Amino acid sequence: MAFAAQELRLISALVVILALGLFLALPFVLSIGSVVFLPLVAGLMLTIILSPLADKLASWGIPNFIASLLALLMFFAILALALTVVLTPAVSLYDEIPAMTRQVGEHFNELQMSFAWISDLNNQFAELSGDEKQQQVVLAGPTMLEQLAFATPTVVLETLLTFLLAFFMIEARVRLRRRLLLERQEVGASLKAARAMREVQDRVAAYILTVGLINTGIGVIVALGAWAMGMDAPVMWGGLAALLNFVPYLGPVMMVVLLGLFGLGSADSVFVGLIPAAAYLGLHTVEANVITPSILGARFTMNPIAILLALSYFGWIWGVAGALLSVPILLTLTALVDHLGKPNFIGFLFGEPLFASGVLDFSED
Repeated sequence: MAFAAQELRLISALVVILALGLFLALPFVLSIGSVVFLPLVAGLMLTIILSPLADKLASWGIPNFIASLLALLMFFAILALALTVVLTPAVSLYDEIPAMTRQVGEHFNELQMSFAWISDLNNQFAELSGDEKQQQVVLAGPTMLEQLAFATPTVVLETLLTFLLAFFMIEARVRLRRRLLLERQEVGASLKAARAMREVQDRVAAYILTVGLINTGIGVIVALGAWAMGMDAPVMWGGLAALLNFVPYLGPVMMVVLLGLFGLGSADSVFVGLIPAAAYLGLHTVEANVITPSILGARFTMNPIAILLALSYFGWIWGVAGALLSVPILLTLTALVDHLGKPNFIGFLFGEPLFASGVLDFSED
């Protein structure tokens, strides 16, 4: 028994070392090979999300190939509609950006004049310390249009690869389940793998569907509020609120900033200009702390620290796409851990095994 415990602890230590090394090396590998790994991960997340829809269509007698294609086309249609709702009014408002920028500058100048004594005090301290202004050299970088032109081929390629990978993985889901159930030597291992895959698929798909419905409601409320306040393109603001709400914490912050800048750029006073941002902040506070927790329940509750770490980790690797994929990836990993067993990190530091012995038991329940 003592030898078995030492062997289990040695295996656990090797698992921790390998996991730590993989965690540190993975960002560099994934960022360098983003053209390959980003479509693969995005396609896998789409497969998990859309497989229940494809199963539902197949249960109606539709062939698996057509059901998989229809599920992907429905997702693409919803995404294209959402982007059209947001981008079309944004293009029409593009000509108003210079006037809004001047308005925002005037408001900031008013605020700066109100706090001019702070600047004067800072200048006096600079004169007393003997600091002299030094000339700075600013190197010109590529313009936004040039950056967009350089990035477009890569984005198109990654999007095409994502949808192709998602289609083939959705179409192959039935064969994968059959292999998990029939091609294992132990029945317990097959059942455990099938249950784990079903748990991940159901949890992620249910979470995305529920959050999507909540965000749609938020978008409708924001659009009605923008219309009531007389803002331009209220449908755009509603669609933007719905899309940004898929990114926890960072998305609502960006929405508050955009509403604040737009309000300051179109209102005559600072107080009136900040009303849309304040109204959205109040709506998001109620939604995030009352509505969403009551609907999702404890099953989908995730640690805020884990969410922020996932956002920073995958956002660092893949930028905006990584931030959008961070929550589905975290939810997938959480579902796997809950199904297979949570590692005992704290107990491992004090001599206990990292995993419970039942995790390695594949016998039939």
